[in-house]
Amino acid sequence: MSRKLEVLTPQNSQLIFIDQQPQMAFGVQSIDRQTLKNNVVGLARAARIFNIPTTITSVETDSFSGNTFPELLGVFPENDILERTSMNSWDDQNVRDALAKNAANGRKKIVVSGLWTEVCNTTFALSCLHDTDYEIYMVADASGGTSLDAHKYAMDRMVQAGVIPVTWQQVLLEWQRDWARKETYDAVTGLVKEHSGAYGMGIDYAVTHVHGGAERVSHGKRIGPNPAK
Repeated sequence: MSRKLEVLTPQNSQLIFIDQQPQMAFGVQSIDRQTLKNNVVGLARAARIFNIPTTITSVETDSFSGNTFPELLGVFPENDILERTSMNSWDDQNVRDALAKNAANGRKKIVVSGLWTEVCNTTFALSCLHDTDYEIYMVADASGGTSLDAHKYAMDRMVQAGVIPVTWQQVLLEWQRDWARKETYDAVTGLVKEHSGAYGMGIDYAVTHVHGGAERVSHGKRIGPNPAK
């Protein structure tokens, strides 16, 4: 049976962020940039909740791309940033070594978020698949291309080669899997409320108006449970 039929779990996954840097983001036209950053940070925080080993790589930081998003680094303050010159992260031995270390522990499903989709993401994914038996899960809404077409056709090309397309929230909920997992329940729902838009609003509504929770707020102050409950 194909391993691709296995869902993502906190035990079989690792994560790599490729070139989440301001100059790269300036060129993104396939997704609203603020939405992109929201999704990148949401994915990072999800990985932190589930203790997913995470690699962060950057390209030409001083000469072109600028520093990795501080919000991303804030989630992983202890991580080394693997700086490279190649557009293809797979060309860098430090990157390959970091991924191999995690894969040796059974984490052969590599979740990828990067800029730009049509260059850094595609070359990494194709090279990785060519050289290893890893699986690539490309987070489409935590990646961006220089145009809608650039992103779309890069995703199409990768899917044809065996890459699995996902979204950041899909990855989060696949890792959670069961709401009976109370050890991560509060962190996951808190993350959703901050980063998942309408879904997060729905959780807020359910807590306060359906379950009579104590999160009612007036003029910035908590005012206790819904008195109607």
